[in-house]
Amino acid sequence: MKIENISDLRVLLATARQGSLSAAARELEITPAAASAMLKRLEQQLGARLFVRSTRALRLTSEGELLLNYARRALELLEEGITQVGVGTTHLSGHIRVAAPSDLSRHWLLPWFDQFMEMHPQVSIALTVSDKLQDLHRDALDLAIRYGELADSGLVARLLAETQRIACASPAYFARHGYPADPDDLQQHDCISLHIAGQRDTLWWFSRATSGTKPEIREVRIQPRRSVDDGALAHDWALGGKGITYKSALDIHDDLQQGRLLPALPDWQGKPYSLHALYPANRFLPARVRALTDFLAQQFAALRG
Repeated sequence: MKIENISDLRVLLATARQGSLSAAARELEITPAAASAMLKRLEQQLGARLFVRSTRALRLTSEGELLLNYARRALELLEEGITQVGVGTTHLSGHIRVAAPSDLSRHWLLPWFDQFMEMHPQVSIALTVSDKLQDLHRDALDLAIRYGELADSGLVARLLAETQRIACASPAYFARHGYPADPDDLQQHDCISLHIAGQRDTLWWFSRATSGTKPEIREVRIQPRRSVDDGALAHDWALGGKGITYKSALDIHDDLQQGRLLPALPDWQGKPYSLHALYPANRFLPARVRALTDFLAQQFAALRG
């Protein structure tokens, strides 16, 4: 038994990703009839059904799931080999699909991506900017950069930076409303909450060193007047004097340095916040993706230095 046409495997991957043959055909820039014929040929060669067809979509069979995992890795290896042969082993080339948070992208990642692409002219980057959690398999991503704890055991996480969240607002806001003297006072302030993992983040965590052995820990349930699922917009609201937000120190680094934003509770530490580079555990990692991850880790380390 052998597969005679590598393109048939590409149809398999695209159909599994898109959920329909017509959408897969559009992605691959072929006709739906051609996509259907290629998938049928693949099933005939294997002697197994790869999809269960319904009126709405196609669903992978257990045989299809098994082949999909191997096909994905095989095509990634093939693509890596082709690109390396084409430009020589000392050069990187190819496409990198990245997902990252909006505020982090705006303030740090965009210029760093520019630097990386100048260093490697044969590399292209497609950036998906969203604070929503992306499915790396479904969205065909090579790399996701995300804050917070790793919940998906099917992903490999590489730590890029350790930071913390800071409750902050503009000088104009504090001039009008005053500073909270205590974390509990935030309940009387105009607060701007973010949506994290699809839910409004209204429980803000704070820690303060004490003369005892353990720090004082406080959690405050805020009543946000504004909430948004885009960190950059929350940032803009805070800069505009609309309220106090609870942001990663990385996102507001320059504004804190320049005094455009001020800590609301300077004697209290916000919640520790980790930034990771994520990629699928069972997927071959191309050299260009590994190199980009190394480069980003170096840039974040330089910030700490």
